Amino acid sequence: MPETPEPGIRLFAPAQVAEMLQLPVDEVIALVLDGRLRGTKVGRPGRWRIEPDSVNAYLDDQAEEARRIALWRESNAASFPELWGRGEVRNPD
Repeated sequence: MPETPEPGIRLFAPAQVAEMLQLPVDEVIALVLDGRLRGTKVGRPGRWRIEPDSVNAYLDDQAEEARRIALWRESNAASFPELWGRGEVRNPD
């Protein structure tokens, strides 16, 4: 279980994070359990609370992943032999 947050830091409820990320609350909890968001259970009964910095880090990670996927798709589309100057051009314009 994650460490106790520092006093004075405002923590988000899973419903708040779900609204920010436009995800179901269950998926936000799953992100916490997977370690992709930092959160802790507070109070009795324990209720999940999520650190704001981890939400920002998660969004940065998602943006980086999207950028890498876009670059991969772009490079994959440019990997056809006719673009390399070898092979037969199948559909000449």
